[in-house]
Amino acid sequence: MAGICYLLTIIFGALGEVYIPSLFIVTGDAATTAQNIAAAPGIYRLGFACYLIEGICDVGLAWMFYVLLRPVHKEIALLSAFFGLVSMAIYAVMELFYFSALFVARQPEYLNVFTRPQRDALLLLLLKFFGAGLFMVFYGIAAMLRGYLIFRSGYLPRFLGILLMAAGAGFILKNVTLVLAPAYSHNAFLAPMFFAAVALAGWLLVRGVDVQRWDARVADQVAGAD
Repeated sequence: MAGICYLLTIIFGALGEVYIPSLFIVTGDAATTAQNIAAAPGIYRLGFACYLIEGICDVGLAWMFYVLLRPVHKEIALLSAFFGLVSMAIYAVMELFYFSALFVARQPEYLNVFTRPQRDALLLLLLKFFGAGLFMVFYGIAAMLRGYLIFRSGYLPRFLGILLMAAGAGFILKNVTLVLAPAYSHNAFLAPMFFAAVALAGWLLVRGVDVQRWDARVADQVAGAD
């Protein structure tokens, strides 16, 4: 289940967050961006629908990783779930800016108090908010905590934990530089997450966990609780 959800997150996240928005957004050109959205609103809406699927999967993954990793350390696994849910909820707010741009592109009568260039500028501003990525630190912390628990688990390979911790650190670094030193912020910081996500999804789908070591971890946890 976790492998399937992770795979769906990768696919629909790439479509909803990157590919479909790239079909419409022209950096620095508000008028062309508005025209692109008005010309194909159905495809634009599809981008938001893809995000909804990704968001549903992210909620499921927060729970699944908690169940999967709590034999290692219950409190840290719970904390990673909290950070995962918060990151998803915050990104949902950012997606509202994406969807709101659709209403501006339709040129409703109540926006006639603004000139056409002003409306186009407002639309591009909404999309700037959508793509700002100001809260990636929450997702990065969740990934680092999960990577740490995977590294210590014994029933999943350590290299997956290392990859996920590196990916989480990249998200945190991207967020910190974006806020404090924008000139040094680069999307290359996010690249490790792609490799970590593909590797983890593939492993969960093909190999899963080492059941004997999982059972041993659960037994140790129960014995410690007693």
